[in-house]
Amino acid sequence: MADGVRLRDAGPEDGDALARAVVEAVDWRGRFDLDVAGVLAVPELAHYVTGWPRPGDFGTVAVDGEDVVGAAWGRLFADDDPGYGFVSADVPELTIAIRAAHRGRGLGAALFDAVLAQARERGHRAVSLSVEDGNRARSLYERAGFVVVGRSGTSDTMLLELRG
Repeated sequence: MADGVRLRDAGPEDGDALARAVVEAVDWRGRFDLDVAGVLAVPELAHYVTGWPRPGDFGTVAVDGEDVVGAAWGRLFADDDPGYGFVSADVPELTIAIRAAHRGRGLGAALFDAVLAQARERGHRAVSLSVEDGNRARSLYERAGFVVVGRSGTSDTMLLELRG
């Protein structure tokens, strides 16, 4: 992992940083002119961070000095307000994002391992996520054991069983 970067649990003070992370997750190719206000204006995106933390939310942030440069978190969604990687109301959906300038330095894998450990500690039976075609993170998810359980547009919904 990059020098000077440390991981810590995501707390109530990290809501804005997680909203910025949603921008990175949505625009991982750097093709859109999207900002936090734009994310919060779209209900399907805003619900990943609105009211952070809600009961049951968990996550880890990567911090360089005082700056959050990456994040991974899990959130439960209801059947009537699903996320892009929704599987069921009892399976948290993960969101993982690293600022472009910090990618390729091991932060994604470290955050991914940390958030999976948090999910296991909380007794979740599985976690899910959505990944777009072409996203390099897909190989990380596949190596961890995620399997494709659905498809929407150009994205797959993937599931990882945490207990057998």
